Amino acid sequence: MPDQPTPPPPTDLASLRVEIDRIDDALHDLLMRRSDLVAHMASARLKGGAPTFRPGREALILRRLLQRNRGAMARAAIVRLWREIIAASLAQQGRFTIAVPDAGGADCVASRMARAHFGLLTPLKAYPTPFRALASVAGGETAVAVLPAPDEAEQPEPAWWMRMEAPGLRVVAALPFLAPPDARPQAYAVATLVPEPTGRDRSLLRIEPGPEHTRPRIAAILEAAGLPPRWLIRRESPSPMALAEVPGYLPDDEPRLSALPFPRLQILGTYAEPEPEE
Repeated sequence: MPDQPTPPPPTDLASLRVEIDRIDDALHDLLMRRSDLVAHMASARLKGGAPTFRPGREALILRRLLQRNRGAMARAAIVRLWREIIAASLAQQGRFTIAVPDAGGADCVASRMARAHFGLLTPLKAYPTPFRALASVAGGETAVAVLPAPDEAEQPEPAWWMRMEAPGLRVVAALPFLAPPDARPQAYAVATLVPEPTGRDRSLLRIEPGPEHTRPRIAAILEAAGLPPRWLIRRESPSPMALAEVPGYLPDDEPRLSALPFPRLQILGTYAEPEPEE
């Protein structure tokens, strides 16, 4: 049957409020139904051992909703609503705690981004350093660490990306998910997951350069390999190291990386490309 035209809204205030109440009830019914489905899925996952936290799947949900969004509701409101719904679903499926560095300076950004992305009710656990936050994820104390985005001006001690060596740790999300097109992430989420491709992804490469590999030279090498960096930083202390964000989902056996002339190169993670604010 063809779609029926939407009836015009009531014109008097009392009738408008009755209609809004009816819609609220319908939304609540759907949320309860969604919660029941999540509970059923959680039971199946417990039997099969599948991960509950899937940042790639979450990004695809949000992209689909943003693409179909029409009318007066802002894109930021859509993301805020569904981030809380997703967080509630994660809480249904087992203990889910976020590690953050102890509040102060750039670490405040990490806590703020963690709260915005993982919901108001998700427990945050503060650790004295980014390295302790990473260790808590590697040891299973927490599910995810949210850490401030790297900055070339940061001191060596907070440079978590230079010492992220624990087996299985990956950067799996860039925060915030809704951002201006040319903005750099404000924080990254790290977990013990193999990231899933979403169709529009970015990857973080950690490079140990040779003495001849200046920052412009590193950028030129990556661009020649088809991996033009969106941004690139190079640190000299405590040892020379560079970090670059490049476009695309890069698996561990990416052939373009094996041919690059650096003493060592490591994929720190792969994550969904953020969506534009407008």
